[in-house]
Amino acid sequence: MKLLSDILYKVRLEEVIGSTHIAISNITFDSRKVRKDSLFIATKGTSVDGHQFIDKAVEAGAIAIVCEEIPSSKNEAVTYVKVTDASYSLGIIACNYYENPSEKLKLVGVTGTNGKTTTVTLLFNLFKALGYSVGLLSTVQNKINTTVIPSTHTTPDAISLNELLHTMVEQGCEYAFMEVSSHAVVQNRIAGIHFVGAVFTNITHDHLDYHKTFDEYIKAKKRFFDVLSNDAFSLVNKDDRNGIVMLQNTKSIRYTYALQSVADFKCRLIENHLTGLLLSIDNQEVWVKLIGTFNAYNVMAVYATAVLLKQNKTNVLTALSNLNSVEGRFQYVKSPKGVIGIVDYAHTPDALKNVLETIKDLRGGNENVITLVGCGGDRDAGKRPIMAAIACEYSNKVILTSDNPRTEDPEEILNQMQKGINPVDAKKTLRIADRKEAIKAACQFSNPGDIILIAGKGHEKYQEINGVKHDFDDLEILKETIKALDI
Repeated sequence: MKLLSDILYKVRLEEVIGSTHIAISNITFDSRKVRKDSLFIATKGTSVDGHQFIDKAVEAGAIAIVCEEIPSSKNEAVTYVKVTDASYSLGIIACNYYENPSEKLKLVGVTGTNGKTTTVTLLFNLFKALGYSVGLLSTVQNKINTTVIPSTHTTPDAISLNELLHTMVEQGCEYAFMEVSSHAVVQNRIAGIHFVGAVFTNITHDHLDYHKTFDEYIKAKKRFFDVLSNDAFSLVNKDDRNGIVMLQNTKSIRYTYALQSVADFKCRLIENHLTGLLLSIDNQEVWVKLIGTFNAYNVMAVYATAVLLKQNKTNVLTALSNLNSVEGRFQYVKSPKGVIGIVDYAHTPDALKNVLETIKDLRGGNENVITLVGCGGDRDAGKRPIMAAIACEYSNKVILTSDNPRTEDPEEILNQMQKGINPVDAKKTLRIADRKEAIKAACQFSNPGDIILIAGKGHEKYQEINGVKHDFDDLEILKETIKALDI
C-alpha cells in the first residue's frame, strides 16, 4: 500500500476533492483491472475516453480518481483529483508508484523509423557479453537478463513500463536499453522516465496514418530529445538529414555518428559479404556478423553508445565481433541446390530499399531476385504504392501478398500497392493474397543461385486477419517449402 499523496508527487494538480492521506492498493487506467482501494486514472485515448468508466471504476472498488473533468455525480468516499493532462499524469504517477525505477538504472532509449530493434538488442547482448546485468524493452521481446517477457507494443504503456523497470532494478540490472516509438512520445508513455542517453537512427516514411504529416512525425521523434536532462547524452545519425534536427533545443550533451559525414564517431565500410561486414571503427578494423550498409549504421550506434557509457573501446569491439544478427532481420537460409532465402522485417519504403540494395551488392552475377512483399492493414496506406515500386525497381520478379491485413480487405491493399507499378514492371508482378501460397510460388520460380526476399513480417510468429492472430512464421514456412519442393 502506498499513500496517494506520495503517488501524486510532481503531478500538476488543478483541484483535489477529498483526502490524499489514503492508502492505494494499485494503479490502473483500465477500469476492468480496478480492485478494492485502486487509483483509477481516466485518460482520453484515440478511441476510448476513460472518463466514461469512472462510475464503473468506483463500483469496482476505486478509492481515488485522477481525471481532467470531475464528474457531476461524486461518491463522498472517493477522492477526486483534477489534472490538466491525465495521460501525462499517468506517467508521473506510474513512476512514483514504482519508486522511480528509471533513476536507478542507466537507461538508454533508441528512436527512429528503422534500426531500433536491432540497435537495442545488440546493445543488450553487448552489455551482457561485457558481464553486466541488463534489461531490454523491444518490439520483439522484453528481457531481464535471461528471462523473456512477451512484448505487445514497441513501447509499453506507462504502468507496464515502470513495472518492468522496477523488476529490472529488483533483479540487479545496471543497464537497460529500450525502443522509444513516436506513438509512445506523443501518448506520454515515457512521461517521468529518466534516460541517461537517447539515440536517433533515421527517419523515413511511416506511421502517417497516426501522425498525419511527415513534419508531425519528425516533431514526435524530436520531443524525446527535448525532454532529456543536461547530464544525458544525445547520439544521432548525422548522415540522416533530420539527425541534426533532433539536437535542436535539447539540453543534453550532443554527439553524432556517420559513415559518410564528419562526425564524433566515424565508420568506414571496407567489405560487405553474405557472412558479415568488415568495418573500420576508430581506425581499427573489426569483423561483425551482420549484413548490409544499414547494419553498419546500427553497429556504429551501438559502439558509440557503449563508449559514451564509459566502456573500454577494445573490449566493445571484441564483443561486437562475436554478436549474431537479430531475429527476423536479414535472416537467411540456403537450400541444398543453392537458392538463398532471406526473411526481413522491412515494412517501410526505406527499410525495403536498404535490404534490396544490400542484396544487389551481394549478388555475384546473373542471379534473379524474387521479392515477396505486402503492407499491413489499418496502417499508413500512403506507403503501399511506394513499396511496390521499390520492389519492382530492384527485383526480377515481385509477388504482392498479404502482410497483416487486420480489418482491411487484402485484395484492396494489393490494389493500392499495384498503383505504384508502371506498365513495364507489371509484366514481372504477380498477386497472391495468401501469404503461404505466395512463399510457395516464390520458391517454385527460383533456380539455383537465385535470391528470394520475404519482406515485412520478420520475427513475427503470427498473421493478423480480422482481429484474429493465426500462427505464421515466414522463416519456418520458407524452410518447409524449400524441403517440400527440393529446390
